[in-house]
Amino acid sequence: MKRPHILITNDDGILAPGIQALSDALHPIADITVVAPAFEQSCVSLSVTTRTPLKIEKLTWKNSCNAFSVTGTPADCVKLALNVILEKTPDMVVSGINRGTNAGRTILYSGTVAGAIEASMHDIPAIAFSCSDYFDTDYERASKHIPQIVQYLLSHPLTTGTLLNVNFPSKELSIRGFKMTKQGKEYWGEEPDERFHPVEGHAYYWMGSKLIVFEEEEDSDISWLQKGYIAAVPVNVGSLTDMRQLDEKRNHFENLMMEQVFS
Repeated sequence: MKRPHILITNDDGILAPGIQALSDALHPIADITVVAPAFEQSCVSLSVTTRTPLKIEKLTWKNSCNAFSVTGTPADCVKLALNVILEKTPDMVVSGINRGTNAGRTILYSGTVAGAIEASMHDIPAIAFSCSDYFDTDYERASKHIPQIVQYLLSHPLTTGTLLNVNFPSKELSIRGFKMTKQGKEYWGEEPDERFHPVEGHAYYWMGSKLIVFEEEEDSDISWLQKGYIAAVPVNVGSLTDMRQLDEKRNHFENLMMEQVFS
């Protein structure tokens, strides 16, 4: 059986321990190419570099895998991998392992998830992996479960335009199993910290952050993670339309707008 070819990226940077752990976990089951940011690109979401040139540098990597650093974002990395670096489209793109959670609405800011989104926009199966713990992250524990999740998705692909967002619970909790569930509501909100220039005296700010929590549904990634489960959410980016609102508001919106235009 032909080994799948997997493209790996992240947002913590190509030298981050999480991407090393991800590569090690997948090397036994797939041919690997690593294309990741030269520097940390956390919280850049799906941003793309358009006003400065991008540099690609080939690096030495474990297990003789091909590895390249890109002076850009995770989305830049996937775009350049597909259009410049790789000769063929990979069978899957896997992003991570992220340092810190990407559960709840944190995915809207995440560069790690954005790498998977970019792949999905090119109709390539994709998974984003993240650990709940930001400090003293246990990548080894997560790595034990990653091959079986990847193999499942290779054998049972999701709908085109849908990625799988996987989060591992805190290492303080024993892993109790797996749950495919819904994305929760929690996210990291802003907490600006005002400082002052020591000479000129003008104010500047560190954005800072604080966790914004909600009463979560029992069947959500946030809830299952808190109970010690690995939470996997199929996230669709192929169709962004709120179909309920489209059905409910289409005629009312169009008719009211036309009345105002021609009244």
